[in-house]
Amino acid sequence: MVLSFMEGNEALARGAIAAGCNFFAGYPITPATTIFNNMLKMLPATGGICLQGEDEIASMGYCMGAAMAGLKALTATSGPGISLYSEQISFAIGSEIPLVIADVQRLGPSTGSATRGADSDIQFLRWGSTGGVPVIVLAPKDALDCYVLAVHAFNYAEEFRCPVFIASNKEIGMTKESFDLESVALPLIVERKYYSGDTFLPFAAQPAESPPFLPIGGKTLVRTTSSTHGPDGFITNDPEVIAQTQERLRDKILHSRHKITLYEEDMQQGSDTLVICYGVTSRAVEHAVKILGSKGKPVSTLTLKTLWPVPEELIIEKAQSFKRIVVFEMNLGLYVQEIRRVLCDRKVDFYGQMNGVLITPGKIAEVIANA
Repeated sequence: MVLSFMEGNEALARGAIAAGCNFFAGYPITPATTIFNNMLKMLPATGGICLQGEDEIASMGYCMGAAMAGLKALTATSGPGISLYSEQISFAIGSEIPLVIADVQRLGPSTGSATRGADSDIQFLRWGSTGGVPVIVLAPKDALDCYVLAVHAFNYAEEFRCPVFIASNKEIGMTKESFDLESVALPLIVERKYYSGDTFLPFAAQPAESPPFLPIGGKTLVRTTSSTHGPDGFITNDPEVIAQTQERLRDKILHSRHKITLYEEDMQQGSDTLVICYGVTSRAVEHAVKILGSKGKPVSTLTLKTLWPVPEELIIEKAQSFKRIVVFEMNLGLYVQEIRRVLCDRKVDFYGQMNGVLITPGKIAEVIANA
């Protein structure tokens, strides 16, 4: 065993490199800057490119251009930068441009507090683009997760040709911890499907599938537009063509929800309470459950690593045998409403906190005991 000691941001950067990332562009912002710093050290040594844009909007544009040219692109920011990314996130969704966006969340709203953590952006990552088309959002709980989920994120981006978010948090991204990097089993690397044939249509695909890829700047003309388009990439106002495209963009994500669903569970015998959580708060939940277990009060947990698309079938399946469901979030309730929607016939208790301070195991144990 060889233990590595690193913060979550470094682990995420290392995971990106392991996934084959060869392009990074970003703009310094606390608490995401050390992802940029690590990519600046590591990418040139692997033949990759690392750029600082003049601002967040330019950085996102560089990443989309690199992705359209065939590179695996990563950018990293926090809440204020995600706000500036919004228009180009919509472009990436509509034009099926694969890239990974690391959001190391901090306390909001607006510029909020740069040095205080919170899960402030959970809904914005899903809905902060025009059209409402589904996206993929993964949520690590620690540095090891940052490493592994970065590989998953690139795999999903390549397979589904869409932007994939990693919803980290200041407390994860800037806290150093030890784990055995060499023993980690990473998923097999996925590459985007390239077109082979005579007549290339840039957005031609079967229902619920992504189109095959060709890079811009090659021998074949590749047409990309941010406007409503048909399979040939030309702008269209044809309602039938528009409907088919919108449904395909939706279904290529939702129909593969089971494939994208990542989670951890700890089901305790004799427990009548299930705690559902995600992110750094799940670590305090784990500690609280040990406290309660030592007092003869077993509690089960479901830690979601995939937040969007909502793993509805998983939540229904895991919750069905429990009398009580309790949700904890490091915000005022950005995801609990999704769980209440899925478990619409159940009472779901909630505790949220958004003051720049972590929810303590003691508080979690108190809430569970009184739920």
